[in-house]
Amino acid sequence: MQETEQAYVDTLFAHLDAEVARAQARLEQVQRDVDPDNPDSDALVRRETEYHGLNAKLDALNVAETGLVFGRIDVADQDPENPVPGRSGLERRYIGRMGMDDREDNYRTLLLDWRAPLARPYYLATTAHPEGVETRRNIRMRGRTVTAVDDEVLSGDGAETSAAGVGSEAALRRTMNEARTGHMRSIVETIQREQDEIIRDPTRGVMVVQGGPGTGKTAVALHRIAYLLYTWREQLTRTGVLVVGPNATFLEYISRVLPELGETGVVLSTADQLVPGFAPAGDDSIAAREVKGSVEMVTVLKRAVQAYETVPDTPVKLTFDSVPVEATPQMIKAARTRARRSRRPHNQARAHFAEHLTQLLAETLAQRIGEDPLGGENLLSDADVDQLHDDLSEDPQVQQLIDAHFPELDPVEVLEALLTDPEAIAAVAYDYDDYTRAALYREPGSAFTRSDTALVDELAVLIGTVDPEEQRRKEEQEWRELVAEAEGALDVLASSESTDNDDDQFDAEILSAADVIDAETLASRQRETDTRSTAQRARADQTWAYGHVIVDEAQELSPMEWRMVFRRCPSRWMTLVGDTAQTSSPAGVDDWTAALEPFVGGRFRLHELTVNYRTPKEIADYAAEILPRSTRTQRSRRLSARLGSRCSLWGGRRTSKSETA
Repeated sequence: MQETEQAYVDTLFAHLDAEVARAQARLEQVQRDVDPDNPDSDALVRRETEYHGLNAKLDALNVAETGLVFGRIDVADQDPENPVPGRSGLERRYIGRMGMDDREDNYRTLLLDWRAPLARPYYLATTAHPEGVETRRNIRMRGRTVTAVDDEVLSGDGAETSAAGVGSEAALRRTMNEARTGHMRSIVETIQREQDEIIRDPTRGVMVVQGGPGTGKTAVALHRIAYLLYTWREQLTRTGVLVVGPNATFLEYISRVLPELGETGVVLSTADQLVPGFAPAGDDSIAAREVKGSVEMVTVLKRAVQAYETVPDTPVKLTFDSVPVEATPQMIKAARTRARRSRRPHNQARAHFAEHLTQLLAETLAQRIGEDPLGGENLLSDADVDQLHDDLSEDPQVQQLIDAHFPELDPVEVLEALLTDPEAIAAVAYDYDDYTRAALYREPGSAFTRSDTALVDELAVLIGTVDPEEQRRKEEQEWRELVAEAEGALDVLASSESTDNDDDQFDAEILSAADVIDAETLASRQRETDTRSTAQRARADQTWAYGHVIVDEAQELSPMEWRMVFRRCPSRWMTLVGDTAQTSSPAGVDDWTAALEPFVGGRFRLHELTVNYRTPKEIADYAAEILPRSTRTQRSRRLSARLGSRCSLWGGRRTSKSETA
């Protein structure tokens, strides 16, 4: 058996080597296809796209060499192109980490990707439910050499009599007996029925996977990513997939699984790394983590932003061309009201504030300088007022007035100013008690903490971040300006050509600048081409909308962190992995329904993993005896640690008259 499988594996590697050689040859050709002296912008974009695509393909082919094939099933004949030799009525399917076809034999399937529907019986088949599988073979390899072969007869005369509920038992036992290392292993060879159902679940909403330690929650989640990228390749390649883990050590632990499965374009991040450019280094007390994680922080942060939208107590005196004008508190308050009614983030609403305040100042100035001394109508027309408005909008005094009462804000600076100033905290948390306010305060100069990331993200929404679409329009406008400048440069060159009546100027060998280069080509030399992958662009864009998000140890997220994560997935297509019995965060999840209700209501699907693959039965039985007592103690400690801040947040807040009404 081993010799037969080795021969087939050699055939697969021969095809793999040929595919690598073709991709490498094409990559070398692409690198030679560009004329550096006369670049064409469209050709450069096509070249960069193909270049990165070929590199990604080579990465996938090279990674697939590790454990290229791991299984085979003989099933009831559905494909006459792959019959089992000497056994009519059966079809043979080899299962591996990638799919492979024979180009020279009408693209006959040589190897099935483990995610393909035809490969699924390999994972589902048992003697009780063979799924049409007569024999399942596990192929063990080291490098390109077959080292072991294990067969399980699942149907027919040789079928085992036991109705086992776990498939691929030989491979599973061998994997469980192996020593653990510093990196997670792929379970692609040993996926079990309940795991397979989760991996291939067609749910396009929020799915929660819950299970105790050792049930394989994380491995299932990672294999689900690979399956979704296989099934929804076009959509998810364009939008990207985000994996949120509890810490950097965890991300390093799982980092090798996805490449082994052929997926490298996934963004791995911890919750505190989700804001580009923000790198917290400190840690909070339990009370601070509870307070900062509470959804009540939304109210506190809104007040912190609104505190910058001020109204003076007395009029502000201005002078325009020796004409005195007062910006009254009523005028500034009216402009602030107009800005807030726009329902735009602070920095975007600032334009509404500036426009309205400038218009009021222009009308006031027009009344002063256009007043008819005989008591008639104002001598200035609407057009004159508009001109005054335009002039005032560029006046430094008006800009200073706008900056003083509706300044442009930065989320990080606002948070720093708030948390390091007891008076600022007291001003925005006036209806909370001293315990809550003390939990928010930190010494000036101390580092931001991991709990602060969600607060910066919330402030970015309240203040307003750069709109990617607006940024694209701005870049397009800059590109058009570059083209216009290039056209101007060519016109100058053309006008400077010799106009002497010399026969040489009509010589065919004399070329003008316009004959050699056009405006767009000239401008393209100053234009930067974005050649980053989807994952690289997504990681750098705080407003990126991912196609799918997976959160591991999801029970540790606070309500503010949930808000941050859900912003990155407007489609609400998410896989959440965790166990509420293991929650250690003071602002973590005690109940999935309560945690997810603000975002999806009760519309989520819950899967429970029931088989523990890591803990011996004797230990599990003993743990079951002491679990009720341990759980009560753990919950008691958590409640004690959280009691002070919970009382502060919900019991300590005083209700205002407007809220009572």
